[in-house]
Amino acid sequence: MPDLVIKNARLFINDAIQPAEIAVDNGKISKIGKIIGQQEVNEVIDARGALILPGAIDVHVHFRDPGMTKKENWYTGSCAAAAGGVTMAIDHPDTIPPTIDASSFKEKLKESKKSIIDYGINAGVTENLTNFKNLWELGVTAFGEIFMAESTGSRNVNERTLKEALEAIGNLGAVACIHAEDEETRKKFQHLLKGNLSPESYSKSRPNLSETIAVEKAVKLAANKTKLHLCHISAFESIEVIKKAKNENNKITCEVTPHHLFLSTRDYRRLGTLGKMNPPLRDFPSQQSLWAGLNDGTIDMVASSHEPHLESEKMTDIWSAPAGVPGVETMMPLMLMAVKRNLITLKKLIEVTSQNPARIFNLRNKGVLSQGYDADMIIVGKEQEIRKEKLHSKAGWTPFQGMKGIFPAKTIVRGEIVWDGEIISRRRYGKFLPGKGLKIEEAD
Repeated sequence: MPDLVIKNARLFINDAIQPAEIAVDNGKISKIGKIIGQQEVNEVIDARGALILPGAIDVHVHFRDPGMTKKENWYTGSCAAAAGGVTMAIDHPDTIPPTIDASSFKEKLKESKKSIIDYGINAGVTENLTNFKNLWELGVTAFGEIFMAESTGSRNVNERTLKEALEAIGNLGAVACIHAEDEETRKKFQHLLKGNLSPESYSKSRPNLSETIAVEKAVKLAANKTKLHLCHISAFESIEVIKKAKNENNKITCEVTPHHLFLSTRDYRRLGTLGKMNPPLRDFPSQQSLWAGLNDGTIDMVASSHEPHLESEKMTDIWSAPAGVPGVETMMPLMLMAVKRNLITLKKLIEVTSQNPARIFNLRNKGVLSQGYDADMIIVGKEQEIRKEKLHSKAGWTPFQGMKGIFPAKTIVRGEIVWDGEIISRRRYGKFLPGKGLKIEEAD
């Protein structure tokens, strides 16, 4: 007897949307096909003809916990994720303390138990490389985001440290996540523009050239030996570099954010300092190149880079405001609208929000609606206007205010409904999914 059956559903199967029923047992999909009428069922959800998709996997969030919980914590961040159709997230290491050794990892792991969705935890990189193996065996998902240029609250690593880190990460068979902006270029342009208080000056201070130089350096230093994942690619020129590099090296992957897909420097007029992020907003041609790169496979996935700051913190001049925007709750709704607007196909959406993140970050039993996989899914709901007062992040605002999104009617994690128009999951339901380096004795 299945624990749960979803009837009157539509699934994307064999490149087409088809009617089907989904059975769930012990948190996993046990059957897809005709179920009701053939056996007894404990619980039935009537999807009423709605589309069912795999839950999104967001490989780049900053839930701020521990140390900066006035901005976000594991509970509020995971609630925002669930309300937006994200069933698993990977948290990055720039908390207080940063996740750079066994002690800080265990502290974050303790706080993470507040999550209502499943999660992984990345480890940071410092000049002290002795902690890598220990962290890997504790179960970190990947290493990074490794900053090649200074960013809000995060120090950059020098080229020698980056090279040594990439070699060490490669020896473990782990993924290195790179924030690709060149520090020397950043310093040069910021010095030239520091006195200009217009928001647009910030994009000019971290130009496309800064990202492209950093991408080229990272690819060269990885030397085809390390799995290199480039975070939040934003520049037209970077796409061309990555496309060429991927033809020669199958260990390179990259992501793009919704704020770089849906916003550009034109939006500074509306957002002002709220639009400050690293890398910064780009011009329209770069924005269009990101869509092209997503559709042709150069860009492997969409990730929110959810980086919540309070609106009050952003209400200052462009140089003093912290960089980053909230986005975990609006990522999937915006991408579903992109499908409706024919900017991306449904097949590609599933690839870049579920399948590819699970494959590239070795997330076992995730990312696919198939027998034996975790029953992580969303029942697609209706188109809505994005309004900050309806969102769940402690940030309390969104750069996408007034835009349209298609939100989930229900979000299901391992067979349990966590979002049904409201948060209905208990705290601590989320499960830590350790990376492949976890030692058996640590798991016990």
